[in-house]
Amino acid sequence: MKEVALSEVKDHLSEYLRLAEEETIVITRHGKPAGILVGFASEDDWFDYRLEHDERFLRRVSRARESLRAGKGVRLEDIEIDEPRD
Repeated sequence: MKEVALSEVKDHLSEYLRLAEEETIVITRHGKPAGILVGFASEDDWFDYRLEHDERFLRRVSRARESLRAGKGVRLEDIEIDEPRD
């Protein structure tokens, strides 16, 4: 993790966007953390980030976990898979 002053980020944004693909950049204002710069090396990274921060998705995962804890679900080992026919 790298800490950089806001004025430095403003002057060299493209450079810090490239760096952010590899590590989190903490942007400071008056020496105190003010935000972070997150870079994405690929569109898959962007998609993963969006999923991890989407409240609707997180609620759905939470409900599914609650359902499984309550015994409402099917274990993966219990699923029968039809073999492909030649």
